[in-house]
Amino acid sequence: MATSNDLLIKQRSVIEFLAAEGRSAANIHARMKTVYCEMCISDCAVRKWVRIFKGEDPRETILCDQKRSGRPLSTSVTAHREKVDCMIRANRRVKQKENAKAVGISKERVHHIVTTVLGYRKVSARCVPRQLTVEMKAQRKDMCAQLLEVSTVFILA
Repeated sequence: MATSNDLLIKQRSVIEFLAAEGRSAANIHARMKTVYCEMCISDCAVRKWVRIFKGEDPRETILCDQKRSGRPLSTSVTAHREKVDCMIRANRRVKQKENAKAVGISKERVHHIVTTVLGYRKVSARCVPRQLTVEMKAQRKDMCAQLLEVSTVFILA
């Protein structure tokens, strides 16, 4: 299955080809709608790309999105993840503000690393992994079985 970016590039290629033939934007969108159905880009986007392709040489047209300047995401650096994880394992009561100062990133990024990347959550002001131990799973299974037995006895009575 093609990714959404691949699909956009394919649709831009179709727009470029049909615009070079001299088709109108409305005609191009109608033809694309029959092929791509709900995955088709909007009429407004088709019109934008037709305007872009009209004045260019088809051999020099760039269909892919160009690189943009901007700050890279610093949370993707594994060093940040490892530092935050080490600080949490050393002191489970460490605050996100302290982590942010030590690592040199924002509190929001530390929160993202702790909750999404590392999978921790707060329990009694301590960061603990979101994983059940084997004993906890067994306890939950036993409790569910007991509740099922009680509910079936209650229903039958």
